[in-house]
Amino acid sequence: MEGKQRKPLGLKELIAIAVGGMIGGGIFTILGIAVSLVGFLAPWAIALGGIVAFFAAYAYVQLGVYFRDEGATYAFFKRSFSGSHLAASFIGWYTSFGYIATLALYAYTFSAYANSGSIWAEDLWVRKGLAIAVLWIFALINIWSVRGMGKIEDALVYAKLTILAVISMMLLYHTHVDWERFVHALADDFEQSSVLQILTVTAVTFVAYEGFQLVINAVRDMEAPERNIPRAIYGSIVLVSAVYFIMALAAVLAIPVGDLIRYKEYALAAGAEAILGNFGRDLVTIGAVFATSSAIGGTMFGASRQMARIADDGYFPAVLSVRKGTIPTHAILAMAILASLLVLAGGLRLILEFGSITFLLISMLMAIANYKMRLHTGASKSLSLLAIAVLAGGTVLILIYEYHTKPLQMAAIILLYVILSLSAWLYSHLGRRRATS
Repeated sequence: MEGKQRKPLGLKELIAIAVGGMIGGGIFTILGIAVSLVGFLAPWAIALGGIVAFFAAYAYVQLGVYFRDEGATYAFFKRSFSGSHLAASFIGWYTSFGYIATLALYAYTFSAYANSGSIWAEDLWVRKGLAIAVLWIFALINIWSVRGMGKIEDALVYAKLTILAVISMMLLYHTHVDWERFVHALADDFEQSSVLQILTVTAVTFVAYEGFQLVINAVRDMEAPERNIPRAIYGSIVLVSAVYFIMALAAVLAIPVGDLIRYKEYALAAGAEAILGNFGRDLVTIGAVFATSSAIGGTMFGASRQMARIADDGYFPAVLSVRKGTIPTHAILAMAILASLLVLAGGLRLILEFGSITFLLISMLMAIANYKMRLHTGASKSLSLLAIAVLAGGTVLILIYEYHTKPLQMAAIILLYVILSLSAWLYSHLGRRRATS
């Protein structure tokens, strides 16, 4: 009798998958925006996102261990509300467009940093054109070869983690701080910023923690899912929170706050150039390019397969289920087209906030599913309710912030959700007809 075959993914590999999914250019994107809102408190506000991510992850851990379905978000919600076509359609549309928003965010960040040292650094349309170009490069790579995409992704993940570590050490090494003055500045920012402002920054930048659920997509290939899913997800969130805090703290200590605010779309590159010259700028630029490239390729790889599966179930147009072998070619093309349109329609701020709202909303829906399934998953009733409240609160905070600062942008985000909701409602009826035919 043959022995039980050993699964290829252990705890270290699973943590690497989650960390690679989360550190996808997020810290490069959110730092300047966070500093512009709460000053020296930005590192703490960003790190606080790790606590929000814990509440989001709780549902994924409980449902992941119970269902052990590689479909993750879509599959969990569909199976938790198995009698509702509307629930399956809504989670399918929201999750897919959440990933499309992150693709646009990573592409925009890629272009902002790749273009940061050129004479076109401030040219909005050059930036948008470069963002769209990189989306289509990785769409073509994904269509070309699964093996080729996997090799490129491995190289990018290891490279970006190494460069992030080097950037953090170099910034800390070149930090010469008057600690008394820094403490006073920190106290001043705390007096001028309300707790709600700090929590709003945490909510706005939440998209930087998206990606830990990629662990569950590998459930068929992992050892001991009941033990390794929670250890990998919670461990990766702690690790990423620490990385974000160290990088953000090093940046605000080493780089003048005015520069971080002025060059918020490529703040780290501009700041590193002021301290380390062209070498510093180039190192940060390479780090951002590798991080965002890795995130674009990996997100398009996983999300396109989920989109094709949703189309198989009748909740997306049937054309999106077309595959060439195992490669969902039409879903990849659709994601590239929609992400390109989002880049054209808005700037970094709109894409960031739409992405954060979407993943807070998706995480809240997952927390609701976990609450419903608590007798099966063994989830804590009080912790599940607290998770729902925290994630709902984060969503409301972003909307309030939008209402007071950019009402037109808020209207654009609401319009996007109206379109998504109407589309999901329509396809829920089509899915019901398909199931009964």
